[in-house]
Amino acid sequence: MMWGLPYVFGPSILILLPALALAIYAQWKVRSTYSRYARVESERGVTAQSAALRLLEIAGIGDVTIESTSRRLSDHFDPRRKVLRLSAPDSTSIAAVGIAAHEAGHAMQQARAYGPLALRSAIVPIANFGSQLAFPLFLIGLIAQAQPLIIAGIALFSVAVLFTLVTLPVEFDASRRAVGALRETALVSEEELGAVKEVLFAAALTYVAAAAMAALQLVMLVSAGRRR
Repeated sequence: MMWGLPYVFGPSILILLPALALAIYAQWKVRSTYSRYARVESERGVTAQSAALRLLEIAGIGDVTIESTSRRLSDHFDPRRKVLRLSAPDSTSIAAVGIAAHEAGHAMQQARAYGPLALRSAIVPIANFGSQLAFPLFLIGLIAQAQPLIIAGIALFSVAVLFTLVTLPVEFDASRRAVGALRETALVSEEELGAVKEVLFAAALTYVAAAAMAALQLVMLVSAGRRR
């Protein structure tokens, strides 16, 4: 919608170009890195599901279940249902084991009452609501010259931006916990741990790109709103 309305946002729309370039690079990086290490089997021969179960066990977490999901690279932890979903639970590849460990890291965060995770979970409904209504309200406000609608659109989108920013420490901390737990349990060798870090860093780039895009979109909205 934004790209189809350059006359509304004017030259300020150009500020999105760096974030767009970063997003394209991040998507390429995560897919290429995952594909590379998805072909490298772990020396210990541990599966992604077994690794996740082991990490949950040593963390004293017994109320999280593991399910499979058919979508590639759709691994995630659902804190509300306490379900860890893996796209390749039976894989023994470095990529699959690293991602499973990362998702187990999220379960560790919940078990330890990690603040940023609790905040992110709390603002999910508002962020989803805001991301859907922010631009329609903003555009209607511009067309109708209704300042309250413009402000409402910016405010709602600000919550969505906050969500992407809070996500950054959550994701980086989950990776830190994953690497530490894998080293502690010796489920992978030190050399393989370097490969795991590459996979997790590539995945983290997608969140950095999303945060950058959201922040610059907010700047664009504020700039367009002030001009009108």
